[in-house]
Amino acid sequence: VQLQASGGGLVTAGGSLRLSCAVSGRTFSNYGMGWFRQAPGKEREFVAAISWSGRSTYYSDSVKGRFTISRDNAKKTVYLQMGSLKPEDTAVYYCAADKSPFYSGSSYYESRFGSWGQGTLVTVSS
Repeated sequence: VQLQASGGGLVTAGGSLRLSCAVSGRTFSNYGMGWFRQAPGKEREFVAAISWSGRSTYYSDSVKGRFTISRDNAKKTVYLQMGSLKPEDTAVYYCAADKSPFYSGSSYYESRFGSWGQGTLVTVSS
């Protein structure tokens, strides 16, 4: 499976940005997808995930209410709409695909993800 993330850039605090991740090489609609980020000098952290059906979404506390994850199975793409951006949101954002299909648990965690995109840089200026 191949994942191609795009949409990063420079934005001022309070602004919005939408990230996209195009997936190829597998039946996209059967797998959950996620977004992670890694800020300079910090460990990678979970941001958001969406179930294979799209009916369940998961967010970290730090982005809940500001970010929205969605998917378009026809386009084999997952999105991360980011709003009310803060300087602390500055990071390289990675999309990831679940290792196994049809997961619908109560939470998502990093070890479930087995395929990763190359990352896209988001910089939020104050």
